[in-house]
Amino acid sequence: MLKRILLWAVLFLLASNLCAAASETKTVTVTDMAGRQVTAPFDPDRIICIGPGTLRLIVYLQAASKVAGVEDMEKMNPGGRPYWIAHPELGKLPRCGPGGPASINKKPDLEAVLSVNPQVVFITYMDGELADEVQRTLGIPVVVLSYGKFATFDETVYDALGIAGKILHREKRADEVVSYIESLRSDLQKRTRDIPTASKPSVYIGGVGYRGSQGIESTEQHFAPFDWTCARNVAQQVKPSIGSHVFMDKEMLLKLNPDIIFIDGGGLNRLTGDYRKKPEYYKALKAFSRQKVFLLFPFNFYTTNIGTALADAYAVGKILYPERFADVDLEKKSDEIYAFLVGASVYPRMKKSYGVIGRKAPF
Repeated sequence: MLKRILLWAVLFLLASNLCAAASETKTVTVTDMAGRQVTAPFDPDRIICIGPGTLRLIVYLQAASKVAGVEDMEKMNPGGRPYWIAHPELGKLPRCGPGGPASINKKPDLEAVLSVNPQVVFITYMDGELADEVQRTLGIPVVVLSYGKFATFDETVYDALGIAGKILHREKRADEVVSYIESLRSDLQKRTRDIPTASKPSVYIGGVGYRGSQGIESTEQHFAPFDWTCARNVAQQVKPSIGSHVFMDKEMLLKLNPDIIFIDGGGLNRLTGDYRKKPEYYKALKAFSRQKVFLLFPFNFYTTNIGTALADAYAVGKILYPERFADVDLEKKSDEIYAFLVGASVYPRMKKSYGVIGRKAPF
């Protein structure tokens, strides 16, 4: 009898402990990028990503399987974004809101958010006060992330990876992603930083996307592939329009007359149309007359596609300083970068859309 009583007591204690463990949800508290203290479930099963670049960060962290819904914008414009190309299963998920530039720092579609039953909402570029309001209304933790400055590369994105990684039990992966990006940036700069300025050709990037596709006038003073290869960017000689972005006056571009011009693949069609209307202008630019115009993949698409920016940088380096990049096979290097960041070989799809990276433009 005593043994039976003891056995039942042990079983009762075990059952009680299991119930207690089941009722406890492990949480984690982070300081998000709006400066808010947010407590969220640790390693949640269901999350959503709202705003520019949020879904990309989750893919970089190898947590795409946790995503419960995606924005309309992601589904309507699938090209040019490696993270989406690598994970076609995301296109089958229900909607969690409209997305797109018009939704930045706006209250999300609350009904759509609740319909997919997320445990955590990750969102970029939202003010803290609005994030608090949305969190109170939804009753779901809202974590604000950021890429820093728009249309370029900002190390602020490393903090975003770290915050999301802490919640998603992907801290090690976050560190790996940061280390990988930094190793490539370091490699690019080691190959180019000791080249005397006088030995460098002057360069320009045209057709940079800015709230849609743009022509040759649209450029950047701090174009990441130029910065990482220590290139001599002529756009730095003029006053920026907004932040780093410049809408270059065409006469000023003629005056600056760069040795080599790169074209963002997203603006190629628009630029080609303008070339057909005004061929005499383009032929007056020595880069066009000497066939020194090259195409890059567009990386400014719903904020910075970091893998594409890195692939473009190797293309720029190979074109400007071929002897320094003689060991680099651009197509293999690009695919290696994509495979590490988004988990799949997506270079062939990018090539199908934009041609071989670094190819001469068809002018």
